[in-house]
Amino acid sequence: MKIVILDGFTENPGDLSWDGLASLGELTVYDRTSYVESPLITERIGDAEIVVINKTPISKATIDACPNLKLIAVLATGYNVVDYAYAREKGIPVVNVPAYGTMSVSQYSIALLLELCHHIGHHSETVYSGKWQNSIDWCYWDYPLVELDGKTIGVIGFGRIGQAEGRIAKAMGMRVIAYDLYPTDAGREIAEYVDLETLYRESDVITLHCNLTPENTGMINRESIAKMKDGALLINNARGQLIAEQDVADALNSGKLGGTALDVVSTEPIRSDNPLLQAKNCIITPHISWAPKESRQRIMDVTAENIRAFLAGNPVHVVNG
Repeated sequence: MKIVILDGFTENPGDLSWDGLASLGELTVYDRTSYVESPLITERIGDAEIVVINKTPISKATIDACPNLKLIAVLATGYNVVDYAYAREKGIPVVNVPAYGTMSVSQYSIALLLELCHHIGHHSETVYSGKWQNSIDWCYWDYPLVELDGKTIGVIGFGRIGQAEGRIAKAMGMRVIAYDLYPTDAGREIAEYVDLETLYRESDVITLHCNLTPENTGMINRESIAKMKDGALLINNARGQLIAEQDVADALNSGKLGGTALDVVSTEPIRSDNPLLQAKNCIITPHISWAPKESRQRIMDVTAENIRAFLAGNPVHVVNG
């Protein structure tokens, strides 16, 4: 079968191998195609039976224009860029890669929190710029420094990633509370499950690890922020659309939120008019929680397994079954 990868660069900028996928069919790899609807997407799929994507959209129109298409494989857990309902109507499985980044994403979330607490990057830059050698004191700090021991972290979305983060936070002496639609015994060993109102009210730090749904889009907004402690810290490396960005920017600028650290925003790459770019005490990184080489290798391996299983007639990790 013909296999086309439409946007392979972020998965494999050159430090991994496509050989596992190449062994399964006639493989064509494009580093980038388009992150918006484009005739180039259809053109590059051509008569291929299998298309592999990360963030390149696969729409109803594209599916209709590519009648040979038999499988859509996503190099990620999220698959909202695919019209998966229409693919199901056409009998085309959409497969993803679940659970590949549990440790890297939870580790990164804690790294964002620690950066908010200590501003390590900033202080290192000031040393290299000469501020320390010219200081009249033997040390200095440009931001309040925060100790996390004894503070409460509230995790919204307590699945694999949320629980992994909860274990790290607990090891640092934090009280862990969590909100999830489906509490589990494994979760109860790490955290106390509470309702959202309690989580907003009691948390010194709030982190987001939930899937994006119509119901929770913009859940961190003016109303929910008003329920939080003054000076609370907000961490989001789940989905950018979970927060109302202007409301968060306003809360940062007023001091209601003490700081926020984000690895995701509502539109990516970030737009120049994103209000968070002008907000106080806001750290933004370019959606890289998932990107350690170890995680990307797992994506590669599972994607090969997904295609191999499909070719054998037993598809796995189907999200539109």
